[in-house]
Amino acid sequence: MSEQPSGRRPESDWERKRRLAEVFGDTLPETTSDERDDADRADRAGREAGNDQWLRAQVPPHHGRTG
Repeated sequence: MSEQPSGRRPESDWERKRRLAEVFGDTLPETTSDERDDADRADRAGREAGNDQWLRAQVPPHHGRTG
């Protein structure tokens, strides 16, 4: 561990967590994927399918685009 500068008291656990959250933000989602409802998954799947369609449309003809 690093030493505290003279004259400073050590950080408490909650102070350290708050400081890290200010720097890095909240990195974990509030819920896990299995806790989310099916509508959220369906919406996300629809967006991903749309992205796939766009990517396929961008393939140049000389790269063997099919269909």
